[in-house]
Amino acid sequence: MDDNTNYTTGPEDNLLGITDYNQINELETEGLSFAEIIVFELNAEDKITPYILLSLHKTAFGLLYDWAGKWRTIQVNMGKLELPLPYQVPNLIYQFLDNLNFKISIAKTLDDHIDCLTYAHYEFVKIHPFNNGNGRLGRILMNMVALKFGYQPIELYKREGDARKIYIDALRQSDIGNFNSLQSLIRKEIKTF
Repeated sequence: MDDNTNYTTGPEDNLLGITDYNQINELETEGLSFAEIIVFELNAEDKITPYILLSLHKTAFGLLYDWAGKWRTIQVNMGKLELPLPYQVPNLIYQFLDNLNFKISIAKTLDDHIDCLTYAHYEFVKIHPFNNGNGRLGRILMNMVALKFGYQPIELYKREGDARKIYIDALRQSDIGNFNSLQSLIRKEIKTF
């Protein structure tokens, strides 16, 4: 994964015509907070569906962007990682969620849980189903899975210090099939209620 986060390029990209990036960030953060609240209200026994992901994305970004809550229709790049073509996204999401729901249903041990959490976050980000907000929604999805297992939401990194760099490096290692760093980050943060 490349560490070039895909931020909105200008005020014309948001529905409100806001030019102040701090205000845009505040509204995105507020939307993400609403999406997180919805996750806490979901029934832990219910399967994770494409509809839930689309709804959470719409809640998080819908105030600002017309692409919110819709599968991406553009090709995006993430460094050297080849991302799926837009027309592949819906099918890949359905397959991913089938696999994830199955993994959740058979997970029994802490190692199984960490495997599910890693799979949920990394595979979602690798599919990159939305124009923007994939990392943030991927972390919300991971926390939806954490809640199903009775864990508190996991904070993979904080903005201060080297935490984001360590997180990005863990994703890059995952790109080449080494999930140890990402699993280690999750293991370090996992806590029961």
